[in-house]
Amino acid sequence: MVMKRREFIKGSAIVGATLAGSKLVAESGIQSFSSSRKVHRIIQADRTKVGTLPILRAFAGDHTDYVSPYVLLDEFGPVALDKGADPLRVDAHPHAGVSPTTYFLKGTGHHKDSLNYDFEIGQGDFMMFNSGKGAIHMEESGQQLYEEGGEYHGFQIWLNMPAEYKLIDPTTTVNRTDDFGLLESDQYKVKIMLGELLGQKSSVKTFADAFYYHVILKENGKITIPTNPQHNAMVYSISGDAELNEQKKLDRNQIALFERGNSDILLYSKCGAELLVLGGLPLDERVYSYGPFVMNNEEQIRQCIQNYNSGKMGNPDLVNL
Repeated sequence: MVMKRREFIKGSAIVGATLAGSKLVAESGIQSFSSSRKVHRIIQADRTKVGTLPILRAFAGDHTDYVSPYVLLDEFGPVALDKGADPLRVDAHPHAGVSPTTYFLKGTGHHKDSLNYDFEIGQGDFMMFNSGKGAIHMEESGQQLYEEGGEYHGFQIWLNMPAEYKLIDPTTTVNRTDDFGLLESDQYKVKIMLGELLGQKSSVKTFADAFYYHVILKENGKITIPTNPQHNAMVYSISGDAELNEQKKLDRNQIALFERGNSDILLYSKCGAELLVLGGLPLDERVYSYGPFVMNNEEQIRQCIQNYNSGKMGNPDLVNL
């Protein structure tokens, strides 16, 4: 069934996750120093669905003071698909004023939008949908999963667009392995999706000043990640468990938000862990969000709704084909 335009707008409110208690561990011997960031709070991601896609939602439109320039973090899957199973799908829907990014850990996805892009993305790929003044896209599991079956797993994370870029023409970009920085040692592997770390950097361009690292800690692995003290920073646990600053424990599917003012994020895992480390310069701008629209005032939101309902962002029926 095709989702009608007004039905989508009415049912599109985004909601965040729940607080989790901080646990202390004393396994690693790592100690916090004056340069170490303090943990603000730890949040447990909530299970929900978008379309037919099961997701874990860590935050969505809340905790702005600590997550900006990001506004939403969803982990989709992991979910196993049988050969020939119906695709997991999010029907055509609009965005404006925000850059949804999609990163695949496993499996393949199919993206189609009102900008005439229609393509498959797969493991390790990173897509950015800079929606600007508004566009529509559809997302579903990919053709290879339909033909062969397998696991579908990744992230959709929204990066806010600064006010000066809210009304630019929308664009879609896909980035592959050569676009990312890479750090490797006997204790960790870090893929740098956005930003720069320890001399390695991503070539992916963003409108907001942001970083996005995929960190794999090996058994008894440690890493110290320096950040700009004026930037926000957070750590999300994909698998395993990790010890953070102040010997606080981060369990799977939890996110730690850090205070600003200091630099270093300390990470350790006894048995190994897979993490995302995200952050950037917080946008010192008012945020008005209404479902898929993230703008700076109510008038802009109303204009987005009008533009969508009048077809100026594209035709969802055509994108759904």
